[in-house]
Amino acid sequence: MLPLTLYVHLPWCVRKCPYCDFNSHAVKGDVPEEDYIRALLEDLQQDLELVDGRSLDAVFIGGGTPSLFSPAAIERLVHGVSKCLPLAEDAEITMEANPGAVDYNNFSGYRAAGVNRLSVGAQSFDDVMLKRLGRIHSGAEILQAFRHARSAGFENVNLDLMFGLPGQTEEQALEDLRLGLNLEPEHLSWYQLTIEPNTLFQHQPPPNLPDDDRLWETQESGQQLLAGEGYSQYEVSAYARDGFRCQHNLNYWQFGDYLGVGAGAHSKVTSDKGVLRRSKERQPARYMKNSKTSAVIATEKWLKPRDLQLEFMLNAMRLKEGVPTYLYGERTGLQESSLADIVERAQEKELMERCDRWLKPTPMGHNFLNDLLALFQ
Repeated sequence: MLPLTLYVHLPWCVRKCPYCDFNSHAVKGDVPEEDYIRALLEDLQQDLELVDGRSLDAVFIGGGTPSLFSPAAIERLVHGVSKCLPLAEDAEITMEANPGAVDYNNFSGYRAAGVNRLSVGAQSFDDVMLKRLGRIHSGAEILQAFRHARSAGFENVNLDLMFGLPGQTEEQALEDLRLGLNLEPEHLSWYQLTIEPNTLFQHQPPPNLPDDDRLWETQESGQQLLAGEGYSQYEVSAYARDGFRCQHNLNYWQFGDYLGVGAGAHSKVTSDKGVLRRSKERQPARYMKNSKTSAVIATEKWLKPRDLQLEFMLNAMRLKEGVPTYLYGERTGLQESSLADIVERAQEKELMERCDRWLKPTPMGHNFLNDLLALFQ
């Protein structure tokens, strides 16, 4: 059996950020947490037939802004999930929290509910940059949130930070990183702002975005700073201290299985029939209405061999150290030899290396990932 994790999507935010392309919705009035938690567990019940007899290695509660939900609601969710599927003894249960949309007193309740990893969406410590990003918190609130998380007993905390912000200099980006490192999180997600389709930033592009040369210099300087503080890069934008890699995301990148419940959530599950992709109804009201029926399923697709090859490499080549070659056959059902010609071309272009039965991007391949992946399309 492949590793199995669960993604839970809580879709509401105080307001939608102009760069965000996730399925998130500005909340109007109170969050309908009781009805939504009920719907999540009903949705999960329907998916159990896909994973009969399997246990969960990790749970990731994302959004949206999960910290808009009360500790009591999160406790009902975690308890309900554990009744549906056994949790591994060391299961990592992550929850995202927005410093501007959380009652700091709730952190202890989330920890008591079973959440053992917190992901804090900081993005920047600079109040001017936060305003340009449409964030509702301040740099001071990030510090407050982090201190309360530690006081509540969280010993595994991720900090999200962005660079390449409108009007941001390299020194400003690195100062954000230094402030984040001063908090000594176990994990840092440090990534470049990108202009995604169907976002406000796509329709109204922000001025003064850094050019490619400045972005490259910022990234190289930041990576040196992170390495010097003991954070190893294991994925395009993920840096961790030893023993603190995100287990749910690592399962994605190693092409393991995962269930997805919640409005717009996606699943990937392997069976004797092949690999099934499934997504759920995106609109929260319709999702809650249909959670007991098959109408909650928005799309289903059995992946064809060409899809499997591309999707495996899309994920595996995000990992800086790559994956063992056997994983390709184990998790796609395809022969390892089906990769040979493409890997040879990637090696000729110095985008990929293959040694000791290991598939790995070269440093250039990792930096120019789109060029590498284009070979598999």
